[in-house]
Amino acid sequence: MSQPPVRTRFAPSPTGFLHIGGARTALFSWAFARRHGGKFILRVEDTDVERSTQVSIDAILDGMGWLGLSWDEGPFFQMQRLARYSEVAQQLLAEGHAYWCYCTREELEAMREGQRARGEKPRYDERCRHRTGHHEGVKPVLRFRNPHDGAVAWDDLVKGRIEIANRELDDLVLLRADGVPTYNFGVVVDDFDMGITHVIRGDDHVNNTPRQINILRALGQPVPQYAHLSMILGPDGQKLSKRHGAVSVMQYDADGFLPEAVLNYLARLGWSHGDDEIFSMEQFCQWFDLDHITASAAQFNTEKLLWLNQHYLRGADLGRLAGEARKRMEASGVTVGVQPALERVVALYRDRVATLNELADAAHPFYAMPHLPEELTDRHLTPAARVALADLAHRFETVEWQAQSLSAALKEVMAAHKLKMPQLAIPLRVAVLAQTQTPSIDAVLEVMGRDLVLARLSAL
Repeated sequence: MSQPPVRTRFAPSPTGFLHIGGARTALFSWAFARRHGGKFILRVEDTDVERSTQVSIDAILDGMGWLGLSWDEGPFFQMQRLARYSEVAQQLLAEGHAYWCYCTREELEAMREGQRARGEKPRYDERCRHRTGHHEGVKPVLRFRNPHDGAVAWDDLVKGRIEIANRELDDLVLLRADGVPTYNFGVVVDDFDMGITHVIRGDDHVNNTPRQINILRALGQPVPQYAHLSMILGPDGQKLSKRHGAVSVMQYDADGFLPEAVLNYLARLGWSHGDDEIFSMEQFCQWFDLDHITASAAQFNTEKLLWLNQHYLRGADLGRLAGEARKRMEASGVTVGVQPALERVVALYRDRVATLNELADAAHPFYAMPHLPEELTDRHLTPAARVALADLAHRFETVEWQAQSLSAALKEVMAAHKLKMPQLAIPLRVAVLAQTQTPSIDAVLEVMGRDLVLARLSAL
């Protein structure tokens, strides 16, 4: 019997930004579908009406777009499918797999308090499971009639065999009193309507899986294969959270990371292909499988991400990097002029920085002279240094403006004033860029251009 075509999904809840753990789940689901020539579906699970926002929806879509994780179908929104959930609920009710529960909030809380007082696990005690008749003034919820006997078992594609006794599961709510489905019910209906064959998600959903399998079986629907990914820990071994820095995907964009570096890093969080560390997404999709996902927690390492970002910066198109640097400089109020050519500035610095923000900071002084702190001028722009720089400026007026000739002029001034290279080059860097360290000074001068260099020197 042939297997159905692979269909995976990413189903975030729009109650916050697309965080790094969600991005990894999306990446693995996307790559698995691409590897097998299948379809990747995006749906938005927006039934938490009080917490779901359009801002969060936009942030999720922006994050997916920035990463380049394109979906084949969707985005689908659960709140647009309420009639479908009601239809399936009525089927379960008619077939004896569900029942109306008229318990009030106060009754349920009293029930749980009593269970806790007796040292029992708080759970619904099925008091409405066999109740007949309506209760005036109470809008009921619909509960699933969970089996009492046996167990739910599945072969998790990451964690292996998992089995949970049905007696551990209570009769969960399928539809709330307002007709909005609960998470576990909405997911089940969506998964079989959309033909999902593989559910790849975080291991915080393991406890939901037996409930969902029971509902699918009650409906006579096929059960997808499940793969539960381990959580991502921060450098301190604790669950990744805001205290560890950027957790929103778009924060990595704001911090100057390239999406391909973030994707490459996420791919290695809990998955491996031998010792390969650096690879394209095309290569990743050819390699990716669920067999090499580790069941143990992955640990986030910002230094490793920076190293990868540095690698991708070195190989990126200069025009693209110039555009990113320009965007960042202009956002901070720096006007990027025609001269010097920004691509030439970028070429000077991209091997020396780890992020796009550092690249923009390095390029900034080529277009707007930063404030010169007194400590720099007092230390480096001494009377003797100023005399040598004045001599250098005079020579720069007529020298051929290319690195070799500029280097020769520097050496002439060093000889005339009995200076070593640092004694001239550092004051020169401070005078023209307000920096003590730059790439090779003759290369920097060539890119800056004669007019800008002379203007900065004359301003001393």
